Amino acid sequence: MDTSRSASDHNRLEQAVAELAEWAALPEGVVDFHDGGDGRWGVTTAVSRDGEYQTSPCARCPWRKDAPLGAFPPEVYRHSASTTYDMSVHIFSCHACTAEQPKTCAGFLLRGAADNLAIRRRNHDYSDVHAGGAELYDSYRDMAIANGVDPDDPALAPCRGDRHGRAGADWTPPPADATGGPR
Repeated sequence: MDTSRSASDHNRLEQAVAELAEWAALPEGVVDFHDGGDGRWGVTTAVSRDGEYQTSPCARCPWRKDAPLGAFPPEVYRHSASTTYDMSVHIFSCHACTAEQPKTCAGFLLRGAADNLAIRRRNHDYSDVHAGGAELYDSYRDMAIANGVDPDDPALAPCRGDRHGRAGADWTPPPADATGGPR
């Protein structure tokens, strides 16, 4: 009998049970909460099985360049950066929605969702998503830095947004190269 595998399996099981106990204490649909460090804001991770989303950024959407800077503490941006990592399964939700009825943020769909596996697996074209005339940050990294996150913060290093591939009506495909494929 391979006892190292049994011990490893046992440790994974204990970890899963501990996570389930934490989740059981949260409201239905909420799977995690991360304190934003200012005693007011935080990041709630919720499950949205129906895939609802906003069709345009709300007036105070942090993806908008005209939204008030510093409305959320830098820790919130550091924690949410993982939504734009390559193949992320975490989605940036609209801050104006509730944990009980989460919706994906329109700004995220327009500027941060290109490499997000959860969005890609929804297999939705998001052609009804638009900026509503608002100027948006080009990437999550730009938005986070504008809101007080140090440009050298390790949480920003894996952020994508360095290539074409946005969702929504504002998206245009990259120009083709001589072989007909994207550049």
